[in-house]
Order: sequence, then C-alpha cells, then structure tokens
Amino acid sequence: MRVARSQDRKPQKTDAAVVDVLRQVSAAKLRGYVERLAFPRHYVRERAANARARDLLLGLLQGFGYAPALQGAYDNIVVTSDAAGPPYLLLGAHYDSVPGTPGADDNASAVAVCLECARLVKQNDVGSTIIVLFNREEDGLLGSRDFVEGLAARPAWAVEEAHIFEMVGFCARGPGSQRMPPGLPGVAAPDVGDFLALLANRRSNSVAENLLGLAATYVPRPPVLALKIYLGIEKYFGHLLRSDHAPFWEAAIPSVMWTDTSEFRNPHYHLASDTPDTLDYDFLAQVTRLALARAVSRT
Repeated sequence: MRVARSQDRKPQKTDAAVVDVLRQVSAAKLRGYVERLAFPRHYVRERAANARARDLLLGLLQGFGYAPALQGAYDNIVVTSDAAGPPYLLLGAHYDSVPGTPGADDNASAVAVCLECARLVKQNDVGSTIIVLFNREEDGLLGSRDFVEGLAARPAWAVEEAHIFEMVGFCARGPGSQRMPPGLPGVAAPDVGDFLALLANRRSNSVAENLLGLAATYVPRPPVLALKIYLGIEKYFGHLLRSDHAPFWEAAIPSVMWTDTSEFRNPHYHLASDTPDTLDYDFLAQVTRLALARAVSRT
C-alpha cells in the first residue's frame, strides 16, 4: 500500500470547457439535496421512508431531463447521459441509511454529489456517464451486488470505470481530528481531517493517479490523498471493502471509492446526530468539481 497526494502533483494546463462546467457547481443546491434526503430510510426497518427517498430521487432526476430506470430487486436508480454511449464512467452512491439516522453524511452527501453531477452533465451535454443510486448498501451491499451481477446482460450499461462516493461531506480542521483504520501496513495520514481520501486497487490505481493530477490542476483544495493498494491484498483488510466499490473490484471493473473516511473523522457516524448542519458544503462542492473534472475530461 502507498499513499499519494495531490499536493505533490504539478498543475497542468487547464481546459476552458472543463473550467466552465466546474464553475456551475452550486454549494446551495448540494445542501438542498442533502436536506431533502436527510431522514431515516433503511430498506427494511423504514420501508415506507426508503420508498419515499426513491421517489424523491426519481423526481429530481426527471426534473433534470432524465428518464430514470429502476434496476434489480432493490430499486437501484439508473440514468445515462446523452452525450455519448457506452462504455460509461459510472458515478454511484447508496441512498439508504441505517435505521434511526437521517444519514446526512452517510450517505446523502454522496447522493448529492451524484445529483449535482447529473444536473450539470445534462445541462452541458458532456461526458459519457452512467449515474447509479444504489439501495441496501447498509444490508451487505445488496443493491450494488445486484447491479454488478446484471451488467453482463446489459451491454447498453457497460462500465469502463466506477467512482463510488461514500460519506464525502464532513470536514474537521482541528489537530487530532483524523484517525486511520487500524492494521493497515505502512500507511500514514495527516491528523487533521480536512482532506478527501481515495481508495484504489491495482486495476484503478491509474485512475486515482489521474484524479490527483486533476485535483492539482482544477481543485487544489481540499488536499486529496489516494491510498493505492497493490497485489490484490485488499481482500485481507475488511476496512477496505465496506462500500459499493467492492462488487466492482470483485468483477475486475476499475473502481475508486471516495470518502471523508467516515467514523475515522466523523463523530456522528451511524447516529441520529448525522444531520445536514454538521456538513461542510464548500468541501462537498469541491468533491463534486473533482468528480466532474474526471467525467468531463476523460478521453
């Protein structure tokens, strides 16, 4: 394993078209998405609320001009861009929560990134993008597993690379505000929780490297740290397989997980206090800009 940092990359020449799209990201809209979705919505324990979240997201995507599809047994939500066909760059996040928590960071923050990217991809008619909002992540990644298992039978949804957002809205700037998962060999990180973390493996390390370069060029703050994993050793560390990127890794599809590091920074993890007022929407806007930079500039 190795940690790489955007601060160590040299900015490259910017593309005016990319800059124009990134300029359109709205922190106010991101906050609005989070506030609308921040209610307990577990698939089993809060079934009616989970269906309400599904319908809310379908309505928002329809309002952006998409014709969203429901996929699989657990109501995954799928939209594709008009600019080009497959293979797609996938942007994904789960929309369910654990019982009893409004789940603002976990995972309305990530859904908000996907929604704002969906809005701007459609508005600017750019990118070859598929956006998937998964259900039942909190029940063993059931939604994303269902989606990945069905990809072979859906060539129209072919995925070239996947970007999975898992808690991306909490920022802490005090000393000692950041911890690391135990037992990761040779991994060191700052003790201040003001960075975005990327998790990549042997099939996606090159994608993470591209993101570090894009961050240095287009989104210099917050710092971006990429944990690059080699030799397939991720299977020995459970902390590295806890979100919807794992089924993509298992299917040998390049995938990067984006995170604020969840409970290793956010004291509201899986609690009723995970509310919209605890998030940093400027931080969330910068995460969105980096995601769009990859979607718009990918060649």
